[in-house]
Amino acid sequence: MSGLTRKEAADRSKINMQQPHEVRYWTRHLNVSKEELQKAIDKVGNAAASVRKELGLDQSAIRSG
Repeated sequence: MSGLTRKEAADRSKINMQQPHEVRYWTRHLNVSKEELQKAIDKVGNAAASVRKELGLDQSAIRSG
C-alpha cells in the first residue's frame, strides 16, 4: 500500500478557502457569498463554528434547514 494516496474526508470543522469545492459547500450551506464568507474568516478565523457565530447563524437552524 505504500506509495498510494488515500483521500481523506473533509474536516467540516474548518473552512478552507483554497479549495473550490469547500468554498462552494460552505457558501451554499451557510447561504452567503464567497466575499461574505471570506470577510467572516478574515475576522474570526476558519473554524466553522466561529464563522457561523460571526454570521449570526444558529447552528440548530442550519442542521434542520
